[in-house]
Amino acid sequence: MAAMEINSGLRGSCTSYHAKCYTNSERKLYAEKERAGFSSVNSYSKYLQGKYSYMNTGTTSMQGIPTTVSVSGMFLQKCMNDPEKAKYLEENLAAIPDCVKSLANFTKTMAGSPVCTYATYIIGDDGNITCMGGCTNDPDGKIARENAERRAKEKRDKQEKIREKRADERARRNKTEEKNAAKQRAETEAWEIGRTEIINVTEKRLKIMQNEYLYDTGNSVSGGRFNAYG
Repeated sequence: MAAMEINSGLRGSCTSYHAKCYTNSERKLYAEKERAGFSSVNSYSKYLQGKYSYMNTGTTSMQGIPTTVSVSGMFLQKCMNDPEKAKYLEENLAAIPDCVKSLANFTKTMAGSPVCTYATYIIGDDGNITCMGGCTNDPDGKIARENAERRAKEKRDKQEKIREKRADERARRNKTEEKNAAKQRAETEAWEIGRTEIINVTEKRLKIMQNEYLYDTGNSVSGGRFNAYG
């Protein structure tokens, strides 16, 4: 007996379905009937979509949950020629809405009262079904917005602290530079004062020396003349 399971990514949402085994003659008759009705995988797919509108038609809503059901083209080809696989496929396609409902109800029992946000069922080339689902306890995005605002505030506060630190560093540098400049000005002024005093002293000394020289020269000239006339 063939069997296929739909396995949900959330615990507790697992369903098994068993397809009936056909005799060789039943399988042959079914295959002939299907070959007469379905000329291609595309026509067979349209037939299934008429019964299960959510198959290979993108995302649809089930129980308010965005749901996607995808069936491999290769497996559809196998189902066209194998009544056992075809029945197996249709039983699982028919069960998906109930699986989504169970998934939604189970999600609500989880801690934090989350809600299911999406469900995806993929029937692969070998007929195995992979189910994926997601849930959140913040369906309206309030918590996400609050977290985003908190992170933004933390970022602003951090940037403000960095700006304040840089401003303090600039103030310290400016203060140090001003102190050094004041010291240099004081040293320059002291040097200028000292230089001026030296110049003044030198000029005074030169004047004294000139006066002494003139005095000495005058005495020498006067004495010379006195001796000459004598």
